[in-house]
Amino acid sequence: MTPARSGVLLRRLLPEDAEAAANVERACFSVPWSERVYHATLLLPYSYYYGAFRGNELIGTAGLQIIAGEGEISNVAVLAKARRRGIAGDLLRLALSNAQEFGISDFTLEVREGNTAALSLYESFGFQIEGRRRNYYTNPTEDALIMWRRSKRKI
Repeated sequence: MTPARSGVLLRRLLPEDAEAAANVERACFSVPWSERVYHATLLLPYSYYYGAFRGNELIGTAGLQIIAGEGEISNVAVLAKARRRGIAGDLLRLALSNAQEFGISDFTLEVREGNTAALSLYESFGFQIEGRRRNYYTNPTEDALIMWRRSKRKI
């Protein structure tokens, strides 16, 4: 476990955390992942999902999948009662730093166009908007912005 903010510990999620992670999803997203999907994802060898715990309660999540030498960030969520305390940033920082141990330096993610708090967080970590998926999200329908944080290396 990695200490984060006061009283919060960060650690990699395990398959037995799937129910708690799905509960965070339900509280934060209009189209959440199910416990079954979370459980299957946590078993994948290229998936690294992290949780923020206050005591035994999971209060936030962030995921990283390493695909074709790049990192895909997903499922960044913090319960409403724990927001605006830097927890999402701590989780994102942990995911990004752990990915660098595997030589990953380019990262992508998708975010609802109207999620200004998430956009601000991602921009503060060096992500930039590079594309759009029209009507990607449902309930409500909204575009996804595709963001990248790329290394400075030349291709």
